[in-house]
Amino acid sequence: MSSDPDHDPYQALRFPEYRWFLGGLVAFTMATQIQTLAMGWQVYHITRDPLSLGLIGLAEAVPFLGLCLVGGWAADRRDRRALTLLSMAVMLLGGLLLLGMNLGRVPRLVWPFYAIQALAGLGRAFFRPASQALATELVPREAYQNAATWRSSSFQLAQVTGPALGGLIFGFGSATLTYGVEVLLMLFALGTLSRVAPRPRVPSLAPILQSLGEGVRFVFTNRLVLGALSLDLFAVLFGGAVAMLPVFASEILRVGPEGLGILRAAPAVGSVAMGFWQAHHPPRNHAGRILLICVGAFGLCWVGFALSRVFAASLVLLVASGAMDSVSMVLRGTLVQTRTPPEMMGRVQAVNGFFIGSSNELGSFESGLAARLLGVVPSVVFGGLMTLGVVGAIAWRVPELRRLRRIAG
Repeated sequence: MSSDPDHDPYQALRFPEYRWFLGGLVAFTMATQIQTLAMGWQVYHITRDPLSLGLIGLAEAVPFLGLCLVGGWAADRRDRRALTLLSMAVMLLGGLLLLGMNLGRVPRLVWPFYAIQALAGLGRAFFRPASQALATELVPREAYQNAATWRSSSFQLAQVTGPALGGLIFGFGSATLTYGVEVLLMLFALGTLSRVAPRPRVPSLAPILQSLGEGVRFVFTNRLVLGALSLDLFAVLFGGAVAMLPVFASEILRVGPEGLGILRAAPAVGSVAMGFWQAHHPPRNHAGRILLICVGAFGLCWVGFALSRVFAASLVLLVASGAMDSVSMVLRGTLVQTRTPPEMMGRVQAVNGFFIGSSNELGSFESGLAARLLGVVPSVVFGGLMTLGVVGAIAWRVPELRRLRRIAG
């Protein structure tokens, strides 16, 4: 990475609507992170089974993966701002249901948590492609890489503050108060994103299956895009074990819900720091090699975390994993945006979301299942080593990605 004296690190932030968009994204992501942390703690303490944590991810993954491509189709036919707000309202309903469940009592059943998480998956199936496609309409094309950097940094900033805030409120307050804060943040996000002007679109007359097929074919015929998405899919599917953090916090590191909030926030601390670095020093050369190295280092960080029994060392490794993941997010996001025609952005972002959703939500289920079969620590070590194998396989099978020097000018 090198510094360019003509490079404007705040290029995307000079557009007011993009600033409103980022503000809403931060508040909304904080809310969803608080919900995930509180749900994970409650479900694990009801069941004492790590597989139950994986089932939370599976409950969200099923509707998300089933409808994500439809969400992309809708984002290319309808007002992306309206779709973003509507999908946020669906997820707000889930927060209100959790708040109602915890008013004056302690939940004893786990199935309502899974049902609410499935509702969140339904909302995310439309939110992800619509919001990501909307972001490309708020800045000019030459600002895409800078916008992707700030969007990644803002997202990760919310992942720092969300879990930390949620853990503190849950630990020193109550579940009811925690979900109440979540609802307030979602309402704030809705108000902030409503400041973005409507952007009506001229809908395509093509049948839905034909339209969806165009987006899928575009991704699968572009080897660079497909290689980058496959790298993220399999690396995070095996290497990330965020869903198991309640087990580490409760039984291995013994730091309670407050410590869980800090553990959940640690990867985002590294990601935010790396995001600010990338804003000022964007990758100019050897982008493909940097991407592969960072994903491999991400897997090694999780191996080290699984073997650590010292809270401070665990935090350092999680911070490092977040820094490596930030590079991957920015490079992959810029690669997809700069190589996608604007009229297909929603559908291609939906395919992108399908890959990322598979790695995150199904990765949570894989982590829970592997922990049940192998034990928590061996399963995380195995996943990190599998990530290294994935990096080697992608570098071998997609040499174009390995040799990629520049993504954006």
